[in-house]
Amino acid sequence: MKKMIYTAIFLIVFHVAIKGQPDVTAPQKPQNFEGFSNEKHIDLEWYPNQEADLGGYKLYKRDTAGVYKLYLNLAKEKSFLSLYYGALQKGGSFKLSAVDGTGNESPLTDSVDVLTKECSDEEFMDMVQRATFRYFYDYAHPVSKLARERLGSGETVTTGGTGFGIGAILVGIERGFISRDLGKDHIVKMFRFLKNTADKFHGAFSHWLNGTTGRVIPFSQYDDGGDLVETAFLVQGILTARQYFDANDPVENEIRQLATQIWEGVEWTWYQRASFLSDLYWHWSPNFGWQMNMRIKGWNEAQIIYLLAMASPTYGVPKRCYTQGWAGNNYTNGNTYYGYKLFVGQSYGGPLFFAHYSFQGFDPRDKKDAYANYFLQNKHHTLINRAYCIANPYNHPGYNENCWGLTASDDHTGYGAHAPYSNDNGTITPTAGISSMPYTPTESIELIKYLYRTYGSQVWGEYGFKDAFNVRNNWYASSYLAIDQGPIINGIENHRTGLLWNKFMSNPEVPAMLDSAGFVPDPSDVNEHNPGNLKGYEIPVNFPNPFNPSTTISFMLPERSEARIVIYDTSGKVVRNLFAGSAPEGENRFEWNGKDDFSSTVPSGIYFYRIMTGGKSLNGKMVLQK
Repeated sequence: MKKMIYTAIFLIVFHVAIKGQPDVTAPQKPQNFEGFSNEKHIDLEWYPNQEADLGGYKLYKRDTAGVYKLYLNLAKEKSFLSLYYGALQKGGSFKLSAVDGTGNESPLTDSVDVLTKECSDEEFMDMVQRATFRYFYDYAHPVSKLARERLGSGETVTTGGTGFGIGAILVGIERGFISRDLGKDHIVKMFRFLKNTADKFHGAFSHWLNGTTGRVIPFSQYDDGGDLVETAFLVQGILTARQYFDANDPVENEIRQLATQIWEGVEWTWYQRASFLSDLYWHWSPNFGWQMNMRIKGWNEAQIIYLLAMASPTYGVPKRCYTQGWAGNNYTNGNTYYGYKLFVGQSYGGPLFFAHYSFQGFDPRDKKDAYANYFLQNKHHTLINRAYCIANPYNHPGYNENCWGLTASDDHTGYGAHAPYSNDNGTITPTAGISSMPYTPTESIELIKYLYRTYGSQVWGEYGFKDAFNVRNNWYASSYLAIDQGPIINGIENHRTGLLWNKFMSNPEVPAMLDSAGFVPDPSDVNEHNPGNLKGYEIPVNFPNPFNPSTTISFMLPERSEARIVIYDTSGKVVRNLFAGSAPEGENRFEWNGKDDFSSTVPSGIYFYRIMTGGKSLNGKMVLQK
């Protein structure tokens, strides 16, 4: 018995002694530490340390004597740092270490030398996308990974902004901001939370919810249930991710399964209220029923709701909901403003988010319904908005050809849906013009450069462009909003590569969706512009033109890339798939013999050709004259 007691005492003393020993194990050295040069600031980034006892990071900077000295202590939540200098050739040489909670420090990383420098258009787009991505990855809610409503919103996450943020994560993977493994881990956590934890109301999500509990946070007194518009923005992102994560591994398989379950669980027909009605309703509450009583009618930001509702394989609504509900009242316009025709919507187009939210995944190019080619609608809307700011009828300081863009955002009085004439108080919102980059690439890139170079840190921060500013009132927002940041990074990527458009449109439900809405091919946007950043490309030509019986299409490529050449007639019908494959750097020539895909000679008339390569579209027009 005594032996057992002595043994027990020894074990207890030994355990206490061991437990009391100090922790002397240093954390792992930070991985993938790198720097990025911009014109007025530099960015330092690294992969986050996942060790449980991480205490933070230490940043060292080399002094004039060549010694690396402690420069900053950084919180453990940080995996990036922006240092603003406001001038060229500023920065330095940096090293980074990780420290744990007891002060043990890892070895230093290799040095990173980074100085501010003059940037190209491509580097400006990289800069904006990299910073904006952080809002949706680094600033995501720590439990649910959903997008926070705005900077400082705490537990409040937003459904529609999360849909935009899903696209941002995909862009981050493609751009190398994070690895695919980190990205899919982030997405699967989001989808698990949405499927298993978040409140749902006949399959639809609330506008706001608690990022930890998933419970609804009322948006207004009677808006404490399902929000079909926000849900559609979310589903648009979910379906884009479903097509992006196509690998056969456990995590990507789960992402696709959860995406399908969430998508097929939305009861769009419930929000129709009755099968004989054609309108869809914005809200439903278990406490207040249909008290909000807001029908979703166009033209505005909500086109994607009706498209998804018709496409649903489980709760699909009839085609008439699109024509009689969405497009039922005062839908078309047809007037010209500043030389640009608006096909649908209110005078001067309204706030520019109408051109963005439904088109994060839905690709408006090369097609039209009974009312509009929506690529042209969105392009003209953007150019009208810009032309209005140039005309500046209220003489607001700051407005000019490179400083424009009116849309919904914070302002010096609170929040407003800014638009030409109807609500113009001098507030410029960066997301307005930047998110329109697929439609106005030249104007949007010039806007980015002007804002950054002119206003600097007043409008720029660690998550990219701040929400808005008003020169007359000397007001510059410190805020970031998910619904404004998401369209920026996604719009730039759809301009650069078409990534999100291509993935969303590859969903198997899309062809029937287009058919239900009455979309037909339409190349009328071909002759308007050549979308994409065309530096290094040469606008294509064909010779002879007019021609009979054949013509040669010529174009230049800055590097070898995959290319596709498609020829359309004036009705938008594909006449000939002329080429698909790898095209070399330099001049490329392809002959068209005036025959279709079935080797039949086509009749005289006007034909359009589109060359798609590297996310760019090069377009031309030719005449077959017999």
